[in-house]
Amino acid sequence: MSIPFPSDAWIKAMMEDLNQSQAYEEAAKNWEGDFYFVIEPGGSLDHTVILYMDLWHGKCREAYEVKDPEARQPAFWLSGPVQTWKKVMTRQLDPIQAMMTGQLRLRGNMAMVMKNVRAAKELVESCTRIPTIFPV
Repeated sequence: MSIPFPSDAWIKAMMEDLNQSQAYEEAAKNWEGDFYFVIEPGGSLDHTVILYMDLWHGKCREAYEVKDPEARQPAFWLSGPVQTWKKVMTRQLDPIQAMMTGQLRLRGNMAMVMKNVRAAKELVESCTRIPTIFPV
């Protein structure tokens, strides 16, 4: 069954996938930091959606859709239009290239992200394994 992106169900499916991934666990063993993934409107998505993930040493401790962005102060914010997220999640666009070209905007310690490129790639691999319905 395909899961609508972006949604609480989708980010929870990704948490489950990450927590079963040996490749992600190994690649992200030194990663410490939580994220807001900010998906901006486009197509049939008419409002901004924020998804939260608490990523810690190769595991995802929490994941959910955020109703109040002030509720947390995550280490990283990654934001961009839903069409850009779709390109990254369907392997049409490299996530690091998307950040370097401003198609996705990162707020947080870019040096930490660059030291953990393999973890970022495994995160995207997880996205590709989730049967996803994108807004059109």
